[in-house]
Amino acid sequence: MKEKLAIIRADIPQQPLILKAKELGIETHCFAWDKDDFNDCKNIADYFHPISILEKEQILEKCKEIKIDGITSITNDFAVTTVAYIAENMRLPGNRYEDMVIAAGNKFSQRQAFHEQGVNSPRFAIAREGLDLTEFQYPLIVKPVDRNGSIGVKKVDNEAELQKAIQQAQQVSFSKEVIVEEFVFGCEATLDMISYQGEHYPIIISDTEIMGHSDFTKKGYHQPTQLNIDIQTKIIAEAKKALDALKFEYGASDTEVMVTDSGEVKVIEINPRMGGDATEQLIRLSTGYDFIKGVIDVALGQFEKPVFPYKNFSGIHYFSEYTDSIRQTFENKEYDPNIVKAILFSEEEKHYGRIGYIMYQSDRKKRW
Repeated sequence: MKEKLAIIRADIPQQPLILKAKELGIETHCFAWDKDDFNDCKNIADYFHPISILEKEQILEKCKEIKIDGITSITNDFAVTTVAYIAENMRLPGNRYEDMVIAAGNKFSQRQAFHEQGVNSPRFAIAREGLDLTEFQYPLIVKPVDRNGSIGVKKVDNEAELQKAIQQAQQVSFSKEVIVEEFVFGCEATLDMISYQGEHYPIIISDTEIMGHSDFTKKGYHQPTQLNIDIQTKIIAEAKKALDALKFEYGASDTEVMVTDSGEVKVIEINPRMGGDATEQLIRLSTGYDFIKGVIDVALGQFEKPVFPYKNFSGIHYFSEYTDSIRQTFENKEYDPNIVKAILFSEEEKHYGRIGYIMYQSDRKKRW
C-alpha cells in the first residue's frame, strides 16, 4: 500500500516537493485555498483538498479520514504551524504546535527565546509606546515581526529615519508589530540544516550578498562559504543552540547569521523551514544531496543521516536593470558552460527589484 503524504500549500514552490514524493511512489494530498494564486499544484498532486492552510482543524479531520503517514511543506512560514498542529495531533514526526508558533510566527518571540537560552544575537526591542533605546547604538534595523523575504526591513541611522521606518514596517506587518535591533557590521551567511528527533545535521553554509545598504533584499547566494573553518564551526554551533532554544526537532531550517570582523557569530534569525531562492537546487548542484527527499523522509519517519556525493561550487545571481555586467552574461549564456539556468522574469514575477537570475555550477565561486 502506498504511503500517504499531506502537503500544506499548493503554490509554485511546492511543486518540487510534490513531484519528488510522486517519484518515490508516495500518494500526495495537497491542501490549499482554491484560488488561482494558491493552487498552482492543483493538477499535479494526486489529490487536491480546497481547504485554506489556516483552517488547521478542518485539515486535521481530513487527514484523519485519509489516514496520512506524514505531513510537510517547504518555503512558507504560515504552513509551518499547521504542519506542526496536524503532526502533533496525529502523533506523526513533527514539531510541537506551540513551539512553532514562536519559531515561525514572530521574530520578537524568537529573539526572546534566543536571549533566554544564551544564543548570541543582536540587542532588540519591540517598537511600542515608551520604546527606550538609550542603550542602543545606531545604525539600527527595523523589521515587521511577522514577515519574511526582507519585506519591510530597513536600516536607519537616526531618530527621524527610525520613526518613518517603524511606520512603514507596521503597514506591512499582519499584527502591526515591529522589532528594532542593533545593526551588526560584518558579512552575512546562511546555514541550511535538517533535523530529526532533535539532532541537527548541517548541510551547507552559503555566503549571502545583498542588493543595497538599507533594504537588505538578497542579491545572491554562493556555496560553499569561503569563511574559514573556525568560523564555520562557530556558525554551526550557534545555529544548533538557536534551534534548541526554539525546541525545533524535525525538518529543514534556514539560519541567517552575521560574522563580525573580529570573528564573532551572531544569529539574525531562523526560518524553521527550507530556505527560498532555489535553495534545494543549489544544494543539489554543490553537494549532490537531495534536500527535498530528506524533508519527505523526516515527515515519514524514515530519515537517514545526509551523505554528500560530491563537492562543487554553486550559486545564484539576481540582477536588476542596473546590473549591466550580469545582463551581458545573461545575453551570452550559451557561451558559458557553468551556467545551469538563466531566467528573465515576466512582469508578474518581478519583485524586490529583481528582473531575472543566473544559476551556476563550477569548480570555484563565480562572479560577473
